[in-house]
Amino acid sequence: MADSEGLDLIEISPNAAPPVVKMMDYGKYKYQIQKKLAEAKKKQIVIEVKEIKFRPNIEKHDLETKLNHIEKFLDQGDKVKLLMQFRGREMAHKDLGLAKFDEIVRQVLEKGAVIESPSKMMGNRVIAMVAPKKK
Repeated sequence: MADSEGLDLIEISPNAAPPVVKMMDYGKYKYQIQKKLAEAKKKQIVIEVKEIKFRPNIEKHDLETKLNHIEKFLDQGDKVKLLMQFRGREMAHKDLGLAKFDEIVRQVLEKGAVIESPSKMMGNRVIAMVAPKKK
């Protein structure tokens, strides 16, 4: 029947019993599939992970600037990895740095974020992940 009408026989669902086929132009079918894939790709959202590094003795203005960057990243829908790195003698006073890091995380949460992974110590650095709140 497909040959008499000048169309192709396209297998739609090969795993069904019996297999499902459709009579249509194969070029048109390929074009429709390509358009569906392009539309799906256009609608998908790519979430990036941005990383912001802190030091235990960060100054107030520098901290405000970094918090503003974090807020901008969260507004764009990106996740943010907060990282505080200790060097040299800073390792002897980790408790002060951890207190400062907890304060930073608290300020980020006030700006509209949720903790994805709580802060944890890894060698000479403390890492926490925050994500934007669901809309």
